[in-house]
Amino acid sequence: MTGMSTVTFRKVAKRYGPVTALEALDLHVEAGEFVSLLGPSGSGKTTTLNLLAGLIDADEGTILIGDRDVTHLPPERRDLAMVFQNYALYPHLTVFENIAFPLESRKPVPDAREIRARVERVAETLGIGALMARYPKEISGGQQQRVALGRAMVRDPRVFLLDEPLSNLDARLRIRMRRDLKALHASLGSTIVYVTHDQSEAMTLSSRIAIFDKGRLQQLGTPAAIYDRPVNLFVANFVGDRETNVLAAEPVATDGRLAVRTAFGLVDLDRPASAVRGPASGPLRLGVRPEAMRLDPAGDAPAAVVLTELAGADLYVTLRAAGGEELVVRADPRDGVPAIGQGLTVRLDPARVHLFDAESGVAVSHGGSDGSSPNP
Repeated sequence: MTGMSTVTFRKVAKRYGPVTALEALDLHVEAGEFVSLLGPSGSGKTTTLNLLAGLIDADEGTILIGDRDVTHLPPERRDLAMVFQNYALYPHLTVFENIAFPLESRKPVPDAREIRARVERVAETLGIGALMARYPKEISGGQQQRVALGRAMVRDPRVFLLDEPLSNLDARLRIRMRRDLKALHASLGSTIVYVTHDQSEAMTLSSRIAIFDKGRLQQLGTPAAIYDRPVNLFVANFVGDRETNVLAAEPVATDGRLAVRTAFGLVDLDRPASAVRGPASGPLRLGVRPEAMRLDPAGDAPAAVVLTELAGADLYVTLRAAGGEELVVRADPRDGVPAIGQGLTVRLDPARVHLFDAESGVAVSHGGSDGSSPNP
């Protein structure tokens, strides 16, 4: 497999009448990267993919594949291969014929021996060599997904575009196929742009993740950076199996160190008072994930248990403060399940506590090495 290339969007916009589907997108994908476009419905991720594929036209900006400006080129001249959500296999063609179709559609048509060699090489890579004489209806959903990938791979494109290719599979098969996709990318080294609304897929597969909301790119970073240093409350809440707990926070400076008062008590953030950056000139919000806290039956116990949820190896405990504010803590069920109404103290890991500007939602302080930079 030789095809790989960079992808660059420069101030790309798309509008439908008064509705802005994508606004001033700047995005660069390195050659060989696996970049996921992640966001809720209507966020701009699918618009971005369709603009790159040439299925819709940009109203503004420039799209480059490598050094080549493809903004106004038709799809067939962009040297891309796309795998759709429904696989779009031809039901009347065998697996071999489906994979060979892009080659047989070329002008001039390659030699039959070359076509067979390329199809067999791709099928071997995907582990579907024994299925070549079958029709799509005779193979499983996971196998159909591999055939769709094979049809894309046989073209040796510069960039693969994958549009929610796992969404039609059941949950367990999706997990297996995520593993296979990751291994396939590692072996091919191809540039992949992958659209999904499933943050677990994005976190598992990606070199970097681009998170979209309301037509704007919110954050681009590695899965670790996205998870550990979200740039705003939207990203903090969108990425993660559970929403980030968000509490009103009142800054309290103590001997040059930063602490905040919340409904669940005073939280020492173990960072300098100067660690708050950016637009924070008014109220703050504290953000902390369920796994970044622990429960303590000792102390002044300002919170009461209102709900417990056993989720396999994890126990999620919902606590309510006297004023009605709630937060969810992930605990180990082997430590026992607290009783409803039991009073507990919550201990937060200061290295994993984020502060956000209440009005804009922008991150103004992260925990970690120095806690001072709101940007990953």
